[in-house]
Amino acid sequence: MRSGTLAVARAIARRDLLVEWRSRVVTNQVIPFAVLVMVMFAFALDSDAVLERVAPGLVWLATIFSVLFLTARSFAVETADGALDAMRSAGVNPVAIFLGKSVAVAVQLLVLDVALVVAAVVLYRADVSLGGGVLLVTTILVATTGLASVATLYGGLAAGTKGRETLLPLLLLPVVAPVLIGATRATESAFGTNGIAVSEGWPWLGLLAVFAVLFSVVGAVAFGPLVDE
Repeated sequence: MRSGTLAVARAIARRDLLVEWRSRVVTNQVIPFAVLVMVMFAFALDSDAVLERVAPGLVWLATIFSVLFLTARSFAVETADGALDAMRSAGVNPVAIFLGKSVAVAVQLLVLDVALVVAAVVLYRADVSLGGGVLLVTTILVATTGLASVATLYGGLAAGTKGRETLLPLLLLPVVAPVLIGATRATESAFGTNGIAVSEGWPWLGLLAVFAVLFSVVGAVAFGPLVDE
């Protein structure tokens, strides 16, 4: 990949993150929303045993709900003043746009997931050993890469359409089901839920890695034609 493409991708990622840093949307809206989902489940289930068992799934369910908001906002910034069309008209490599926006979404998801794991430990009494911590950190990194890639791809597809607020969930949620399953199973192993060994989580990490690589490659290739249409 040419250094120019990477430089443009870094510039786009830096710009998106700077916009979010100044707006404080992640810290003031997305994280509180996701943590509130965790709190509501804690009240609804009202059982320590049940909460410990479902904590991994709730972490990733809240993450996937939040990624819809992050993606919609990421492309709303582009479409509000025609910035995306301007970049394409200026001949900016679509691979650079895809990579830059994917990195920006992934960084925001990492911050969100840290907050959700802390919430799971506090609210659901999740316990993480040293080996489980390594698995958990790796799972978060790989899963957020996959989620950011597929969200950016479908976000770009939905950005120029009417009713994109409802179209994006319909496109995205079925596709990210493997991430929800794989990340939940790996996190169960990291938390030791129901006595599951840490070693049982690593094969699920392989599924997440395949998903992340697949959509990173497909997204880089398909993003330009999808946006142009």
